[in-house]
Amino acid sequence: MTTRLNPYISFSDTARAALEFYQQVFGGTLTLSTFGDFGDPGAPGANLIMHGLLETESGFTLMAADTPPGMEYTPGSSISISLSGDEDARLRGWWEALSSGGTATVPLEKQMWGDVFGMCVDRFGITWMVNISANG
Repeated sequence: MTTRLNPYISFSDTARAALEFYQQVFGGTLTLSTFGDFGDPGAPGANLIMHGLLETESGFTLMAADTPPGMEYTPGSSISISLSGDEDARLRGWWEALSSGGTATVPLEKQMWGDVFGMCVDRFGITWMVNISANG
């Protein structure tokens, strides 16, 4: 069983270039999924990054995405803290504590990629993302 905490950066249409640059800097394996991979490949913004993951040999994990089509990109709120892993009870407990007194912006529930995922803003204005792996 594992859990990890890592940064999740939002970009305005430059996530692919940024992650490819970070891969050149840090090395590692880069995995990219576009909005078109999980929806209409012909839709506007389908080639933008829905989720990018860079895992390095040094143990660094960096995640990033482009702001979804239709959502406003607000510089200054371009980073979230991501908790992920396969420890269901622990991650759900953290979700409940972090979202208590805050705002759940995406309910913690099964998503189209198979994992349970939710997003909230805690009572201090910090954005948290919780992803419970279906492969756990």
